[in-house]
Amino acid sequence: MDDAIRPTFENKAQKVARSLLDRIVQKDLHPGSSFGTEAELLEQYDVSRPTLRESLRILESQGVLTLRPGPNGGIMVAKPKIERLAHSLSVFLRLHGVPMEEILRARMAIEPALARDAALHGTDADFDAMEQSINRMAKAHDDAATIYSENREFHNIIARAAGNPVLEIFWLTIRSLASGEGDKLKFSQKNRDHIVKAHRDILEACRARDGERAETLLKDHLGELDVLLRRRSLARQKDLATVNFR
Repeated sequence: MDDAIRPTFENKAQKVARSLLDRIVQKDLHPGSSFGTEAELLEQYDVSRPTLRESLRILESQGVLTLRPGPNGGIMVAKPKIERLAHSLSVFLRLHGVPMEEILRARMAIEPALARDAALHGTDADFDAMEQSINRMAKAHDDAATIYSENREFHNIIARAAGNPVLEIFWLTIRSLASGEGDKLKFSQKNRDHIVKAHRDILEACRARDGERAETLLKDHLGELDVLLRRRSLARQKDLATVNFR
């Protein structure tokens, strides 16, 4: 049977973890709410203590529950962070060998839509934060760490300002993979100046509440990144070919 269609079988701990998660959702328990004690859950679920603890650890690793030891502790409902999910999906993409071209294509489909929504729904505080990020990058000169950090921050602000949590999650997932950071992509002074100008133009469109222009500018901006990544890929292939020839 092909791996892609082989059914996934859950062990008892995984089934209990899924049942506990369903219970959290059905009861609409909010972060910080008590989920009871281990003794109470053992009475409610016909499983051994080790199995229950494994189930709780599964949900803890997913950021759904927090296990607090001590007399005033217990099992508390938590709120999973977007970064946790984004990291897991990023690892999934890497381990499945998804090509950079496909990841960049996904980014080019998602982020321009975020820019459009940011222009329409962003606040003045969002736009001020974008401008501050641009100014910090403009002063970075050849400080690669600052350029990476501020480039990431600018795009993060756009994602937050858009007010679409689903698209924001997808964006966070592919952000580092499709930004060149993983490959330590280097930006020249000219590259940095282009990025600063592109960011200023996008900000101007956002302040003008021109969603269509913000979307177009972001798409063009990502197209420039695509060119840089492809050039780096070709250069790497040439280097490998030279080594192999020798």
